This record gives sequence, structure tokens and C-alpha cells, in this order.
Amino acid sequence: MHIDQLRKFCLSFPGATEQIQWGDHLLFKIGGKMFAITSLEPSPVWLTLKANPETFAELTERPGIIPAPYLARAKWIGLESREALSIPELEHLLRKSYDMVLDKLPEKTRRALAAGKSGSRVKSQKRKKRPRSSKRVTRRKDR
Repeated sequence: MHIDQLRKFCLSFPGATEQIQWGDHLLFKIGGKMFAITSLEPSPVWLTLKANPETFAELTERPGIIPAPYLARAKWIGLESREALSIPELEHLLRKSYDMVLDKLPEKTRRALAAGKSGSRVKSQKRKKRPRSSKRVTRRKDR
């Protein structure tokens, strides 16, 4: 899968956005949280994505798939080459990564995304301040 195919596939998910970060990394996000990362420049890891704990252990035993640098403790995998997975398998894992991140978003954010409000950040409503009592309390100084 090439970068154009990857972009087209990841951005086909509802509410998905992309952002360049850390100089040369393209991040795919849902609700401001990343679900996939790819480098735009040659690097040791071509694509990084979230995996569930069961598939993380299974996938990292395969050649060309490693625990993702900096993200392995959160069960992210790193693909060392485009050939590490078949395209259908990669598409399945990308969708699972998207779904896992979406499921962890706050309910309010998920509702906003479902209603069609896109963007990396969903605005939260400001809480109303409680009105202060109109009675002013004064302290007496005892002499």
C-alpha cells in the first residue's frame, strides 16, 4: 500500500482527519486522537498503528513487525516495510485501530462525530457559573 492509498483509506473513516506532526510524520486522527502514523521520509518504521493486546503479541512475532518505538507499552505495532502485511490484512488492522481509538473517546465527542461535526477537536460547552449570593458578608473586627 502506497501513501496515497493509505491516505484515501484512512480518511474514508467517519470523522477521520490528517495532520503533519514532528516534522515529517503524517498522523491520522479521530476526535483529536491518533490511530495511525506514517513517516513521509524514509525511516526504519513505515507505519505505526494500535493493536489489541491479543493481536499485538501475535503480530510482533511476525517478520517485519515490531513493537512501535515509544508506543509499544500502549500496544502499538510498527511495520518495517510495506510488504509486512497484505493489503486486506492491513486495511483490517487500520479499521480495528480506528475503532479502538474511537471507542475510548468521551461519549460527548463520539456523539458530535456521529452527528457529522468533523475536525480534530470537538468544542466542549462552557459550564454556567453559579450565581453568587447577592448578600454580602462582612466581618466584624472585635476590639
